[in-house]
Amino acid sequence: MNRARNGATTKSISMKKYCYAVLSLIVIAAFALSSCDTPAGTGAGYGAAAGAIIGGAATGNVRGAAIGAAAGAATGALVGHAIAEDRARAYGPVPPGGYPFARYTGTPGFFRSPYTGRSYDLSGVPRGGLTRDVDTGQLFRRP
Repeated sequence: MNRARNGATTKSISMKKYCYAVLSLIVIAAFALSSCDTPAGTGAGYGAAAGAIIGGAATGNVRGAAIGAAAGAATGALVGHAIAEDRARAYGPVPPGGYPFARYTGTPGFFRSPYTGRSYDLSGVPRGGLTRDVDTGQLFRRP
């Protein structure tokens, strides 16, 4: 009788670990396959993944992981929304189709504005970073 209980307990614990692992994989896969480009969507994805891992590790069950994922997603979305508002205040609204990319000049670190063709030294700007064209005041990205 005692032996059957120990077997059931071991099986129950391994089943909980299996469910936690499957839930974690689903959350990570959903995060990896999401194509949300907004800061709120990205924040929600990161928050959900972190919340599921922390909630599952803290409680050891699927319910805790689900609660952690929901709390993390909500918090991440709020943080992402705040970042988007801050960017909009600094740069204005993103134009339809996004910001255009500069063109290479052939000289390392130097790029041409897509608006005026003026050459800029963007060696200190990270890839994808925004730069303002001094002639037009419009923003463009470093390739």
